[in-house]
Amino acid sequence: MAVTLVLVSVMVFAIMELPPGDYADRYAFRKYSGTGVTITEADVAAIRHTLGLDRPAPLRYLDWVGGIVLHGDFGKAYAFETSVNAIIGQKVWLTLGLLFVTLVLTYAVSIPIGIYAAVRRGTATDYGLTVLSYLGLALPNFLLALVLLYFANRWFGASVGGLFGQAYEKAPWSAAKLWDLVKHLWLPALVLAWSAMAYQIQTVRATMSDELGKLSVIAARARGLPEMRLLLKYPARLALNPVVSTIGFDVNRIFSELPIVAAVLGLTELGDLLLKSFLDLDMNVAGAILLLLTVVIVGMNFVSDLLLAWLDPRIRLGG
Repeated sequence: MAVTLVLVSVMVFAIMELPPGDYADRYAFRKYSGTGVTITEADVAAIRHTLGLDRPAPLRYLDWVGGIVLHGDFGKAYAFETSVNAIIGQKVWLTLGLLFVTLVLTYAVSIPIGIYAAVRRGTATDYGLTVLSYLGLALPNFLLALVLLYFANRWFGASVGGLFGQAYEKAPWSAAKLWDLVKHLWLPALVLAWSAMAYQIQTVRATMSDELGKLSVIAARARGLPEMRLLLKYPARLALNPVVSTIGFDVNRIFSELPIVAAVLGLTELGDLLLKSFLDLDMNVAGAILLLLTVVIVGMNFVSDLLLAWLDPRIRLGG
């Protein structure tokens, strides 16, 4: 994990350096656009020197990583004229909360449906669930978000965009604000879980079908083991291995889809902030968000390894 995170930090910093220009160009444009003042390259260079953007990239990388590791400081958010920590502080927890709810919804729906489809393989119900899962893989998340927004407004006269209602968006945290968050959280969680649920339904169905035909299951059934206990003890438990091993992949999928879904639903979390920081060329903010999201993915991969060892004795024993 440590080696991976070091490499990730280098890649994130390289991504921060890729866009043409830097915040000095954007700052000069915003400050003097429409004023009739002529800006020269020397003026932009002076701004770049003031912001410290003219220093060699290796030195800026070491300062950036050193501030994060030693002080937990992600640097200055130029476009917001404050620190990156102040900008992303609350949004990190909102994003992690959304991620947690999305993962819970994904597995709470896909695992039982996948098991049921495998047990009822070849029936009309199985075919219907298969069609539904393929639809989930084919339909883009942002289109689903637009459809749900339309019907929520048309049928219920409700605006379910964003994570908070207008009365609570800037209010201090309270039980009422938390409940308002819960009322708004279901829609983005459902949209983000849509494709992940479809993929995991197919995964569980396929692996469960393979496990049902194994000799250990046939022998347990011959011994008179109750069907429900048999399913949970043998095929269902081993069918979860591919699901658990792809937790990091699901987290990556959710984070990849988050910015466009955030733009459609008006979410005030890291996905929306990432888009704005790229548009503003505020690469300290963008880099901090990318690094944090990648750390979460690496951490979830580690958790999935531990869960696999707990689920499958063969992994613990090195078999």
